[in-house]
Amino acid sequence: MNPREGLTQQAWELLRGVFGERFEKAWDLVRQGRVKKYVFQPSGRVLWVVVGQEAEYLVYRYAGYCSCSDFYFRVLNQETAYCYHLLAQRLAESLEAYQTVKEEDRVYPALMEEWKRVFAG
Repeated sequence: MNPREGLTQQAWELLRGVFGERFEKAWDLVRQGRVKKYVFQPSGRVLWVVVGQEAEYLVYRYAGYCSCSDFYFRVLNQETAYCYHLLAQRLAESLEAYQTVKEEDRVYPALMEEWKRVFAG
């Protein structure tokens, strides 16, 4: 799906006005198909990953958490409400404009270790 089809010009402009450059960066990630929804089988566990400029970041949508450094340095310090990875995940989910990646439960620990290693840098 073309994400723009699910968002009116008025809505786009409103979001741009509220979130500024962060929205534009998030929009680019969605438009480029860089938001992934991992679905593990048979458990049905879901993880969201956003492919950023430097790494793949874990996004916990219900907790409002992202593993990027912007989250730690600006969101937690209350300089901003969201990093652009969180915005991208929410946009992609709302517009159903994400990649679905199906994996078996047995690969979950290895993927988590990989994503944690990226975060620990």
